[in-house]
Amino acid sequence: MQKQDSNIVFKDYDHNQLMLLPHNLGDLLPSEHPVRVVSTVVDKINIQPIFSQYSNMGASSYHPRMLLKVLIYGYLENCYSSRKLEKAVRENIGFMWLSGMQRPDHNTINRFRGEKLREVIREIFSQVVLMLYDEGLLDIKDVYTDGTKIEANANRYTFVWGKAVKKSRERIAKQLQELWDYAADTAKEELGQPEEKFENPSPQKVLETVEKINTALQGKEVDPKVRQKLRYAEKNWPGKLAEYEQKEKTLLERNSYSKTDEDATFMRMKEDHMKNGQLKPGYNLQLSTHGHFVVNYTLHQKPNDTTTLIPHIDAYRQMYGAYPETLTADAGYGSEENYAALEQNGTSAYVKYNYFHKELREENKKNREYRLLENLYYDSQKDRCICPMGQPMERNGTRTRTTATGYKQEYARYTASKCVGCPLAASCRPGKGNKTIEVNRALERYKSEAKQKLTSPEGIQKRKQRATDVEPVFGHLKQNKGMKRYVLRGLEKVEIETGLHAIAHNLSRKAAKAA
Repeated sequence: MQKQDSNIVFKDYDHNQLMLLPHNLGDLLPSEHPVRVVSTVVDKINIQPIFSQYSNMGASSYHPRMLLKVLIYGYLENCYSSRKLEKAVRENIGFMWLSGMQRPDHNTINRFRGEKLREVIREIFSQVVLMLYDEGLLDIKDVYTDGTKIEANANRYTFVWGKAVKKSRERIAKQLQELWDYAADTAKEELGQPEEKFENPSPQKVLETVEKINTALQGKEVDPKVRQKLRYAEKNWPGKLAEYEQKEKTLLERNSYSKTDEDATFMRMKEDHMKNGQLKPGYNLQLSTHGHFVVNYTLHQKPNDTTTLIPHIDAYRQMYGAYPETLTADAGYGSEENYAALEQNGTSAYVKYNYFHKELREENKKNREYRLLENLYYDSQKDRCICPMGQPMERNGTRTRTTATGYKQEYARYTASKCVGCPLAASCRPGKGNKTIEVNRALERYKSEAKQKLTSPEGIQKRKQRATDVEPVFGHLKQNKGMKRYVLRGLEKVEIETGLHAIAHNLSRKAAKAA
């Protein structure tokens, strides 16, 4: 046994020592600790909307303000699992102080998050943003918008493709038509039916048709393969068509979904470590920020950013009662429909369009090559174009194009009358005949206005600010575990999770500024 030096002095240690007066957990937390910011902010917001989610029957419930604090602080600390939160309120000083030493289990935490917050999370988020706005930490009227893809909590190999479902339905319809045609040739009199065309047949239609074919072919010499096909069709096709119908209802306008999270669509993620463009189930997250604070968030099931802007700013209006005064975004949002919506809503749009940077580079070239439309003079009074040779191109109609979202675009058509013999005809027009061009006047106007704004001193500053405002927020949300992959499944629950992430991020920024 080692002998202890009698000159060494140790502090008294007895982990079983009882205390006359227990410690106040708050005394163990520094004054600038983020948990205090969470508690202070949640104490100030109105959580009355959550009360309507409770019943006055049965046993007493944990207070929603306490559960909300625990959840928000959990997301701030990268702790999302309800089981880990259950453990934290028993062992972690910050969580124990927030919960007042109460110990809700993981089922209680999960039900509160998935059910009680479903209808109110956006209202809670907007209250937090408005509180930060009143403190002068952000400006909700001037926003910077961008999007990113977040992987869903779903099996990436359990996918359903819309094109595959469509082809399968068409294959059954084609094979059913072949069976009918065979029966019509073999037993025309017995069939006694006019020629039919099977397009998108229903399960009931398949059963009726197979029954008619079997009745007509009774007693006839029939190819055994046809008999086998009829048995297979009667047994399998109705069920398959019902399955395809259900899948198409789930797909709606999407091209894919995951079987383990039917709201998730397969998308290409920015974090492509294998560099093979692999598709993964996920959601398209759109954020509007100012000063690295999240001002607005929306989730979408389509990977294209262009179609997300209008519902995104509509959600902004529902929260704050008005549209933003200015909005800055990259070229992924520069469509005629988006420009028109922003103009109608009174929002000053600093939104790039495709080839914006390419146009700026070409303008600075000494030997610039002008495009065809740039070489044409437009006579607005007579609504006609003048080609470089001085020949008028009269308007002779309008073509209307409807986008995937139902927006109608108009293209004015102009046609020359004397292209034969023109020295520029070979390079100006392909093929024979007179030159015809189509111009979207509305889009050209929007692009011209956007270019003026984006190249102004204010526009240049906003372009720089956008690059340094939104991207760091995405980076912060995705750091460590963050939002690299969602915890919950289903669009409604994922929206709750996104709202909690956004609130936690904003309070983290507030705590950092206070420190």
